[in-house]
Amino acid sequence: MALFKSGNPALSEKRFQDTVLTDIITHENAMTVKGTLNKFGFLFLMVLGTSFYSWKEYAEGGNVVPMMWAGAIGGLVVAIVITFKREWSPFLAPLYALLEGLFIGAISAMYNFAFAEKAPNIIINAVGLTFGVAIAMYLLYSFRIIKATEKFKSVIITATAGIAIFYVIVMVLRMFGFDNMPFLHEGSLLGIGFSLFVVTIAALNLILDFDMIEKGSEMGAPKFMEWYGAFGLMVTIVWLYIEILRLLSKISSRN
Repeated sequence: MALFKSGNPALSEKRFQDTVLTDIITHENAMTVKGTLNKFGFLFLMVLGTSFYSWKEYAEGGNVVPMMWAGAIGGLVVAIVITFKREWSPFLAPLYALLEGLFIGAISAMYNFAFAEKAPNIIINAVGLTFGVAIAMYLLYSFRIIKATEKFKSVIITATAGIAIFYVIVMVLRMFGFDNMPFLHEGSLLGIGFSLFVVTIAALNLILDFDMIEKGSEMGAPKFMEWYGAFGLMVTIVWLYIEILRLLSKISSRN
């Protein structure tokens, strides 16, 4: 049964099915969509808290580079642990949110400073677009305008995996001093087109995430999976925000 195919590895079929099969679930301690969204809201507030802190540090002249890398690397490590130890998600998901907030706040402050003249509202626009896209995807999914069919899932999963592999290759090449892909940073038509493609894939991953959470609730996954589902949704939202910010920076650099 392929109910849980998702481009987000945190929300995979195996994660939910294994949990349902290894736990005795009652109605009171079962996962719900509402509970998952409530926990996502809590994680979002934690992201906001630490992002404001790192933003404030940068605005006051502090060195936020260590903070940014601690948030990025620490968040990655915690995310990997949660993926394999989903029962720890009630404790580790908030930690992930705190770490990602440090990263997002720091990098947002840097973008805000770099584009203070060309695009003074770049961060507000990025946040607004992220919210708008997320809400739009939720409505499109809720009204079944976009359905998470098997073909749809396969296309998005393949595209997501391709983007991830491409980013890893680029990162490895940079470690060895090779950077022959300026379109990843410059505001050329190719660069903007690539960012639009990545933003689209990130947005469509939200459809898969909503589907995973709904199916997990229908299957009666245990209560702690609400934290796991909220964590997976946060992973996609963070990715979407970063990609939208990159897209806006490319467009602004052309002005």
